[in-house]
Amino acid sequence: MDHPLTLGTAGHIDHGKTALVRALTGVDTDRLPEERSRGISIALGYASLDLPSGRSLSVVDVPGHERFVRTMVSGATGIDLYLLVVAADDGVMPQTREHVGVLRALGVQAGVVAITKADLADPAGVDLEDVATGAEVVPLSVRTGAGLSQLRAALDRAAERAVPRAQAGGPLRLHVDRAFTVHGAGTVVTGTLWSGRAARGDEVVILPAGLRARVRGVQVHDAAVRVASAGQRVALNLAGLDRAEVGRGDVVVAGEGAPSATYRVDAVLDCEPGERVMVHHGTREVAGRPVALGEDRWQLRLEAPIVALAGDRLVVRAIAPPNTLGGGVITDAHPRRHRAGTPEPTPVAVPAAPAVAPALPPLTAAVLATEERLRTPQPPLDADLDPAALAALRAHGRAVRVGPAMHFHHDILAGLRARLVALLEADGTVTLARVRDEFGTSRKYAQALLEHFDAERLTLRRGDERVLRRRR
Repeated sequence: MDHPLTLGTAGHIDHGKTALVRALTGVDTDRLPEERSRGISIALGYASLDLPSGRSLSVVDVPGHERFVRTMVSGATGIDLYLLVVAADDGVMPQTREHVGVLRALGVQAGVVAITKADLADPAGVDLEDVATGAEVVPLSVRTGAGLSQLRAALDRAAERAVPRAQAGGPLRLHVDRAFTVHGAGTVVTGTLWSGRAARGDEVVILPAGLRARVRGVQVHDAAVRVASAGQRVALNLAGLDRAEVGRGDVVVAGEGAPSATYRVDAVLDCEPGERVMVHHGTREVAGRPVALGEDRWQLRLEAPIVALAGDRLVVRAIAPPNTLGGGVITDAHPRRHRAGTPEPTPVAVPAAPAVAPALPPLTAAVLATEERLRTPQPPLDADLDPAALAALRAHGRAVRVGPAMHFHHDILAGLRARLVALLEADGTVTLARVRDEFGTSRKYAQALLEHFDAERLTLRRGDERVLRRRR
């Protein structure tokens, strides 16, 4: 019996990833109105692909724009094989290389390279050096249909080489990439099932909050199933959980040996991280400070929790400019605080970490109400917020301190950071007044944000203007 596998796309913007997925599956993965009006992918898209052998793959279609690499990473963390798309008339481009770097960091080795737009330019002229190591290359044209059958056959062969997640075993673990409400059904979360099996009636825990829920229903590609297996794209209808209590980056777990939340991991990295980096694990990204342990070993001290196990892979990206530095493998998901020169502790048998993270405060109605007040470019000052609720949001990584007297919601701050980078990349410099107008906020908030980004080493002040810092 073939184990379930998830295929992820990769490649530069406008090279035809979404059009190719549509030609292969009949599904347009650009579901958002903004995506269709702008003609670019912004969010992750999903489809099911039937291959000639009868095997069915879950497909995750990722954005190709440089501003959405973090979205690509969250989609790629759950895949088993890749479909790298390179346009014949454009060749290998910056995001081609960055996406390949992400795949390598995640250890995804099986895949196929599709040379699209072969009707517009000679695919033989595309230099694939360093991006197609060991992968089968298939020239094709979505417009004419030439090469599509050969691509399906090549994907079948790549699937045979892929190592299925289901073989690894382990407890139920699903990293959430979407959460929404279905009328009459309640809260639904989706993601790739990393390990274990999910079945109707399962009692599960949502981490890092530690909330409990019951699986009311399970779907795989919009079809109800009794049990879903590791490697499949899964939707879980969760009873006893409000939509506001779960979101992208959370993890659904159950069973003996399930992971727990951690603020510290030891890892072997294939890169030299900076003083402060973004760590991508599952569908969650958090800032962290690497501490050298010697050779290629590092301790990552995180500013918000992740839900990890030893053996998990992660991606490390620079904060400014937001480049992918590399990745690695977690060797200890709950290490003591140590650094280079500290003797290694003697390994001892310890009981499995509990599935619930008791150190995290509950997301009560008051906490969630405070969270909604922070979802604006001009949130209330700390003095006008419930201190206990604010502390809870900080513990969950949902509130970030910006200046001595104000906090921003993590998602809002990430969006403002991306908009600022886009402005600086387009114009070279920005003034405080420009940021105030672009963000639709006051001078006080704009100044606090810019000082925060200065301290984060994203921007550098030069007189009355800011510029992007350049990575050393």
